[in-house]
Amino acid sequence: MKSELDKIRADATTALNAAADLAALEHASIKFLSRKGLVAGLFKLLGQADASERPALGQALNELKTDLEALEAARKLALTPKSKGPSLDWTLPGRTSWIGGYHPLTIVMREITDIFRSMGFRVADGPEIELVKYNFDMLNTPAWHPSRDESDTIYLANGFVVRTETSPVQVRTMEAQDPPVRIISPGRVYRRDRPDATHSPMFHQCEGLYVDKGVTMAELKGTLLAFYRELFGQQTKLRFRPHFFPFTEPSAEVDVTCPFCKGDGCRICKSTGWLEMGGCGMVDPNVLAGVGYDTELYTGFAFGLGIDRIAMLRFGINNIRLLFDSDVRFLRQFIGITPR
Repeated sequence: MKSELDKIRADATTALNAAADLAALEHASIKFLSRKGLVAGLFKLLGQADASERPALGQALNELKTDLEALEAARKLALTPKSKGPSLDWTLPGRTSWIGGYHPLTIVMREITDIFRSMGFRVADGPEIELVKYNFDMLNTPAWHPSRDESDTIYLANGFVVRTETSPVQVRTMEAQDPPVRIISPGRVYRRDRPDATHSPMFHQCEGLYVDKGVTMAELKGTLLAFYRELFGQQTKLRFRPHFFPFTEPSAEVDVTCPFCKGDGCRICKSTGWLEMGGCGMVDPNVLAGVGYDTELYTGFAFGLGIDRIAMLRFGINNIRLLFDSDVRFLRQFIGITPR
């Protein structure tokens, strides 16, 4: 039986190597490796061998089958035609490749920061998870103020809140440096608002601060007028309306000429000719004293404006949720628009 095993190994190796194509290889494989092939026949004869020889013969048969199957697989791989890649149907229409663009909020935020940088303001940043100390206490916000209610503010554990405005950045900046301070702090802020067409629990603000010797309300108005004229056009006018903010005293609401009707009255401005754009005022002495500034020597002004509101006005967007839905159909409208 040992000689028969050697003969079949030699014949099978020769036949498999000599196969010129897959059909010939399959013929040789059937002859030697199929269930009724010559190798399977040797396993049937194993029972006729002496009991002392069976273990060695069984091992030799298993090695023969394994070697021939490996040879068959290698020959099959060698004889299989190599693929030249997927075929192309040149009659199919081409696919449009969309070029990325700026998000409308990014466009407006860059325009705002560029304008204020040209006036000498530096961009400052701070944490969105803020201490109550910086978000309220050091901004002169009393304990009874409605903005501190849990219905308006998202409170976290251990004296932290999700910031409701970017004003804490101003306090942190004043703590870290001596006057003069001239910064803006654009970024995300959070409130407990139910989402609708004009409200979102997360939106964007840009707040500014200027502290130095002899800073006046007139400089505040001049700065904002120059900013809004650069943003909406030189025909823009500005007015202050008295208001109250804990951070500033005196405080004012800022209105600008409606950029759509140029002050004549339209649906956007509710026929008033004016649009409310944010708040401002002179920094309260309590805030300056809280960061260690000499209130007899230094004064300052602060202002805040809504980036989302400006973006909606700039592009005629009537629903703030469109800015956060990531709807490609909406965002494609801004491809090719870059900050001015």
